[in-house]
Amino acid sequence: MPKKLTYSEAGVDRETRAKSKQALSMLKGTYTLGRYGKVVQLPYGNIFLAGDRYLDLVIEGVGTKVLLAQLADKYDTIGVDGVAMAVNDVIRSGATPLALVDNFHAHVSDPDLVKEWLKGIVKGAEESDCPVPGGEIGDVASIIKGLTEGKGFDLIVASVGDVQEKDIISGRNIKAGDAVVGLRSSGVHSNGISLVRKVLFKEWGGKYEPFDVPDGFDREVVYEALEPTKIYVKSFLSAAKAVTIKGAIHITGDAYIKFDRFMKYSPGIGFEFTNFKPQPIFGLIQETGPEVGGTITDEEMLKTFNMGWGFAVVVDKTDVDKAIDAIEKCAVEAEEIGKVTDTGKIVACYKGKRLALR
Repeated sequence: MPKKLTYSEAGVDRETRAKSKQALSMLKGTYTLGRYGKVVQLPYGNIFLAGDRYLDLVIEGVGTKVLLAQLADKYDTIGVDGVAMAVNDVIRSGATPLALVDNFHAHVSDPDLVKEWLKGIVKGAEESDCPVPGGEIGDVASIIKGLTEGKGFDLIVASVGDVQEKDIISGRNIKAGDAVVGLRSSGVHSNGISLVRKVLFKEWGGKYEPFDVPDGFDREVVYEALEPTKIYVKSFLSAAKAVTIKGAIHITGDAYIKFDRFMKYSPGIGFEFTNFKPQPIFGLIQETGPEVGGTITDEEMLKTFNMGWGFAVVVDKTDVDKAIDAIEKCAVEAEEIGKVTDTGKIVACYKGKRLALR
């Protein structure tokens, strides 16, 4: 039997991460602190009361995608990824992002590199209509080395948004028969990169040199992997004005098994996904796996990558067309990609197979 290549073998162990996240329960003791002392727990992140509204505060990174930027010696888009990871999380609660701050930790804060990093931050800020009132650049050469001397860095972006109580997306009213509408991704985005690196790039044991052009592609493989994460702020807010959104999810780590968090808030539901449109890079990853050490199953692909849809909303079946129209007015492709069931399971119909993801 051929060896299976998984995200865990690439360095990201889901079980260990799940166990580690159990420690987050320690933070619940802080939920009554502060002037207002109220935190509302949601399927994806929490919000807290601040005066007459709630704030959603998110901090996110881009993981090992920074290594691909170093491999390509291209730094002007990684900031877009950082912004996207933060603001796309903020909107899940129904909040409108208000501002961003960034944190670069670097081997050395080279002035030319800083300018390139910030080009992406500015572009992401413009796409999400958010000011960037501050940030930090730390020189930590003893911690961060990188692939090339003087060019190692890590990137974190935080964003805060606000939402009125009546507009909070709680995930509590989802029912069987509701529809899942997917918003088109731009490619891999910023998740599953450890597996991408292991399979595609010789630097980490994969097949290609960074500037190789695989058969069927029209640009270098490193640029395919570096394609910036799509920002969904404007398209999501457009949909939220047009219809009632019952649930919203940024399809990042754990991909389609991540939908299970809705089940805690709307007990008894399940999900069935029937429409995937993976970009060619996903096929390249899966096809290359056996050449560099192991088969990547369809299940593993669906548990690791967005497979063509970077964000999704759950709406009433009767609101599907309105939601899609509102999203596409903002130049983001959208389609119905699945439905809510009463099975308590997550199932994907993919390549003629019915796959149980959870």
